[in-house]
Amino acid sequence: MNPNKALWEKGDFTRIAASMRESGAALVEQLGISKDHRVLDLGCGDGTTALPAAKLAGSVLGVDIASNLVAAGQRRAQEAGLQNLRFQEGDAINLQGLPDKSFDISISCFGAMFAPDPFSVAKELVRVTKPGGKIVMGNWIPGDPTLVAQLLKTSAAYTPPPPEGFISPMTWGVESNVTERFGAAGIAPDKITFLRDTFTFRYPGPPAEFLGLFHAYYGPTMNAFEAAAKNGKDAELQRELEQLFISHNQSGRPDQTVIPATFLRVTVTV
Repeated sequence: MNPNKALWEKGDFTRIAASMRESGAALVEQLGISKDHRVLDLGCGDGTTALPAAKLAGSVLGVDIASNLVAAGQRRAQEAGLQNLRFQEGDAINLQGLPDKSFDISISCFGAMFAPDPFSVAKELVRVTKPGGKIVMGNWIPGDPTLVAQLLKTSAAYTPPPPEGFISPMTWGVESNVTERFGAAGIAPDKITFLRDTFTFRYPGPPAEFLGLFHAYYGPTMNAFEAAAKNGKDAELQRELEQLFISHNQSGRPDQTVIPATFLRVTVTV
């Protein structure tokens, strides 16, 4: 199986995504989506941005590599009565079946950044977006002191080295890399803008319990705990991540979790 597909089908990201809904809707509200727009959400998960986009757009297509997340998105769309929203399986590095110049707005929040070939991701996003349309990406930032970058950094320290040629998804959080990748797809640097933005995780329980969801359902964290256990270091990893989650909690209450995480918002005019 495709390793990226296996990673995201391993757990159940819907359990994490439930804590991201408010920020997903807030981001979509800022994108200027209207009823005459056709929108692509690439690496959509179960629809954290696709569902609020469908309430504004003429039509939305959510594409994700994980079949379980596609099925979850379809269920959420049906429950919400959004007949202009559909989900399908697809790989961000090869959007076969999607015609050129199909979408007015193409979105990917913390999705396409995890695909293994970033230049192909940029090429495909540009290919399927209409001239004059825009691409919006949300990418985690390497070395950032907030939650997700530190979670992934800590998890990586407990897992075996990646295979030769592996390109870290975190490289999408570096502006020069983004400019280079879209430049190779024919986009001039002055057509790309960057903004530091925030996604806030909200969970109705204590931070250690919220971490438990990542341990049980988030592929990268699951892999880290499995590798740590083989080396007798799973308790050490647990302590380190618990401290991370507790120290970043801004709810002001030990029984509630509110954790902001900084990301790089990329906007590309095609």
